[in-house]
Amino acid sequence: MVALTVLALLLLGIIQCLRMVGDELDKATHQRMQQRMEWLSQEMSRLLQELEQQSGFTWRALLFLAMQQWQFWAIATVLVLLFELWWWLSKMSHELDDSSDEESSSSNEEPVEEEQEEEEENDEANDMGRFLERHIEWPVQNLAQDSKVTKDMVNTLLLVFQVVSRNTFYPMLQHAIKVGSAFEGWNPYENDITYCLFVPLSPPLGHTFHLELGTDEETLARNFRVRVELVCTCTWHRLPEEMLCFLHNPQEELRRNQQHPSLLGTLCTSSYLDVEKTACWFRQLVKACWKILPESSICCLNILPSRRSCKFQVKKNNGKSLTIELMFGVQQGDSDIFVSNQSIEAIIPSTTWPESYAVAESKFFKHMARRALHDSFHLKCLRLCTHILVGTGFSSYTLKTVVMHLLTTTPMSDWHRRNFLLRLQHIMWYLRCCLEQRCLEHFFFGNEKVPEEISLPLDLQMAKPLNLFHHLAQDPAAHAEALLEFHYVHDRLTRLLIFGR
Repeated sequence: MVALTVLALLLLGIIQCLRMVGDELDKATHQRMQQRMEWLSQEMSRLLQELEQQSGFTWRALLFLAMQQWQFWAIATVLVLLFELWWWLSKMSHELDDSSDEESSSSNEEPVEEEQEEEEENDEANDMGRFLERHIEWPVQNLAQDSKVTKDMVNTLLLVFQVVSRNTFYPMLQHAIKVGSAFEGWNPYENDITYCLFVPLSPPLGHTFHLELGTDEETLARNFRVRVELVCTCTWHRLPEEMLCFLHNPQEELRRNQQHPSLLGTLCTSSYLDVEKTACWFRQLVKACWKILPESSICCLNILPSRRSCKFQVKKNNGKSLTIELMFGVQQGDSDIFVSNQSIEAIIPSTTWPESYAVAESKFFKHMARRALHDSFHLKCLRLCTHILVGTGFSSYTLKTVVMHLLTTTPMSDWHRRNFLLRLQHIMWYLRCCLEQRCLEHFFFGNEKVPEEISLPLDLQMAKPLNLFHHLAQDPAAHAEALLEFHYVHDRLTRLLIFGR
């Protein structure tokens, strides 16, 4: 990727030299061109140094690679030349048309203002990241507005849920937390966008939750079970007057009092909270409470089939639709780590709750957004890289993990728009190294670089790094296929940068 940048800089330098042939250019234009030539020289030196340090390339290897793919680079050269020529002609035409107005007003401007304007013009002209942002055909999205509509709708639903379940002994629903790529700002799709919200579950009155980690064979996946126990409420003073203690009253007395059944008798299987029963309960609540919402008069609700989740689609009369997924789970202590209903495995017991890092990841990206400078491109880099993974064997979570690691090791100032190409090259280089070493460490397992504001359980902080590429280390055929797919992804990224699609 740095090689592509070097080639583009060389072409821009050649064009700048051609521009300087001509006596019709004024002194100010010559000065701007001289400044741009100096910038090009500095950028080429810096990029060549990074080539030597990171990739081990030399000029001889770079030229040999270019000669091997002369047809590819010939097309790239023509495209860059045509764009630069068009841009220059448009700018010169605009300057000639307005030259008289500029001369008449220049005497009234302060010297400092002139320097600032020239600097902004140079930044605009020299900004390769701005060119690529306009050149690439990004998916058309409206994440900001749709995210707000989704969040407000789900909050209203949860309020209705709480009213409906007030006198029952189902789990207590906490405030929904925005998670996932759509809310984090890097969703790679245009149409297939799912807005995920995580709903923490608390035990109802007279109940308690205990998390049990799976057996040694299951430890790698960090699967849990949620054991539900009844607790004595005989001495509790802030209970509804009609509520009886489940432990010290016979079932006949509870029925005579018309008390709702305990959680053990509704959503549990053998004393353990059942994911599938809980998901079914969520879907029934959504369907029953939808008619109360104001949106029901202008939207249609469609509950999507799923065993372990509550996923539904809201379609407006104008044909536009929103896909919403309600994740749910139990918090581990006071940390940002939960056990949840989501699972990447096709077949899993209904009482198994895999560990979820969705809330911690959402908090991580909010932390980075506060540290990021103006025009930071870290989310656009992640969005672009996950976009080219569609249809391959790599998951978006793989690229998300790579970028999270790089965000904690690369200064945020280096994620500026100017360094767009370098950061893309860095992401691809990091992924390639992980594939070659068959090791990509999970971001939250024993990682000392996790920001302090993200709360992790002690056992997760002290855990050994978890290898997300463990299957590649065990299967040589899968490893070879992954390397082939990486070359396909890298070529796809190159074509996207050149042709914009």
